[in-house]
Amino acid sequence: MDIVLRDSLILVTTDFDTLNTQWMKDFLNHHSRGMLFLPKAVMVFRNDTLADDRKIFINQLSQHHAAKHDFSHEFFLRSLIKFGNQPIRIELGKQEEPQEVKVNLYAYNSDTVLISLDYPNSWILSYLRSQLEVYVERGTDVSLVLDVSEYKAKARLERALNKRHVLHYQIKYSYNNRFMSKLYSDFAKYSFGSLCKEDEDTQKNNFYAILQCPVGASQSALRDSYKRLAKAYHPDKILQEAPHMVEHYTQKFQLLQEAYSALKI
Repeated sequence: MDIVLRDSLILVTTDFDTLNTQWMKDFLNHHSRGMLFLPKAVMVFRNDTLADDRKIFINQLSQHHAAKHDFSHEFFLRSLIKFGNQPIRIELGKQEEPQEVKVNLYAYNSDTVLISLDYPNSWILSYLRSQLEVYVERGTDVSLVLDVSEYKAKARLERALNKRHVLHYQIKYSYNNRFMSKLYSDFAKYSFGSLCKEDEDTQKNNFYAILQCPVGASQSALRDSYKRLAKAYHPDKILQEAPHMVEHYTQKFQLLQEAYSALKI
């Protein structure tokens, strides 16, 4: 382990064995919600509600470092405490062979999603919690149950699933066609043009929801969201999928076009 004290952060370079010690895992698990996951590294920012945990961790970090390098723990601890409020970046010092971790996705319905792992992996689960904590209804050491009844929750889930690497783990998401059809089943009640039957205010709010934007979003936000969603749900992307999935994507693509046409200036 090596520790470099900089003006802007504490840089800890270590191996995966140290990263998986209980004192290190406890500290990182407590800070998972405010943790930034970087390629081969994690960044932990100051959290005043966890100040005591941070002090304990810095003490343990100093002891471990001093023992590894055979020098005075007390002297190094005084130096480390001076940087105690700075972000802590912990990164792997050597290239680890990527390990594939399977993450299973299951939609009970359009409001509830189960994320499960075949085996416990605190790093993958910490990442998912850091991205989705506000929507977690319950969880274990191998699973999370999410409330995705709001469109912004679905959008947040999609963004979280875009990341495929955490430290030296490579995430492989596993789901079937029924996952998508259940997750977005609330769109099934719409057909192209059917939103015109709603009263004007409700109709407009629905258009914002379809584009996954807050009501009153700027034109640039609407345009960016439309481009991103239209690219993701274009029917040409899934011509080899089951017919019901092609129909689902076609319906949503039409809804996106209708919503954007109605809201753009």
